[in-house]
Amino acid sequence: MDILSEALSSMRTGQPTSVRTEGRAPWGLRLPKVAGAGFHVVLHGRCWLVPLDDTRHLTPLDLTTGDVVFLRDGRDHILADHPDTPAEVEQPHHYRPGSPLGTVSLGGDGPLTRLLCGNYHLDQGRPHPLVRQLPEVVHLKTGQGRHPELNAAIGLLAAELENPRIGSAGIVPTLIDSLLLYILRGWLEEQPPATTRGWAAALGDSAVAPALAAIHADPSVPWTVESLAERVGLSRAAFARRFTTLVGEPPMAYLTRWRMTTAARLLRESKAPLTAVAARTGYGSEYAFAKAFKREFGQAPGGYRRQSRTAA
Repeated sequence: MDILSEALSSMRTGQPTSVRTEGRAPWGLRLPKVAGAGFHVVLHGRCWLVPLDDTRHLTPLDLTTGDVVFLRDGRDHILADHPDTPAEVEQPHHYRPGSPLGTVSLGGDGPLTRLLCGNYHLDQGRPHPLVRQLPEVVHLKTGQGRHPELNAAIGLLAAELENPRIGSAGIVPTLIDSLLLYILRGWLEEQPPATTRGWAAALGDSAVAPALAAIHADPSVPWTVESLAERVGLSRAAFARRFTTLVGEPPMAYLTRWRMTTAARLLRESKAPLTAVAARTGYGSEYAFAKAFKREFGQAPGGYRRQSRTAA
């Protein structure tokens, strides 16, 4: 079970949106906060990412070709050729017929910077703890042989944007979608094993990772701390301590979280009756499921489903 993919899928509320941005120095662009997570890929040239006043603990980032930035909370910020360049407000996006993304051009007649900017629509109201534990800004550099798969995806994306051909409208969104997994996998693999804690450690732990995989693979199983501990070859107490330390909550609390997350996704994305949703998430009756769901989400499953479809 790919827990990273599952965690992200559980938060998705729509397809990513993207804009190809071209700036010639001097240029600056102020980007507002988005409902989800933001990202930037520098396809050519260099620029600065400047956090705004409410992020004084974050410093400006000097970005160059191949750099990737993921903004966990979709915070507002500035992109510019230099930190001191005045920034314009975000401009309207221009779409060519058949193009899967918009374009923005701005600035003067100096050196060119070309970026892919956008956001992933993620439910930040109930973020998966794996995403919540990420830094506010993830910055990955793909030069000098680092993150070859991410670098290859960026190269493919740049080629499609430079020379759109038949099939590009389907290829580009898929590549943009894949970037998120490459970015997060790259960050997780950069964490030093000796000092890693939290989800970066949990996903590589010989006991906790299999237990998480079992929960994700079939949340309908009546898992207990004892059954999970037996599955990974630890005592009940040792397993509970290890799981809680790395994941950040006890095994049964995480099981309930994942059952409710799975139920919410089924309600949003399928027409399965409530009895089927209850059975697939480990509840013996629709009544027990509805009670647990309302306690977690503050509304009944049926109301949640109607609201989700109205919003979509």
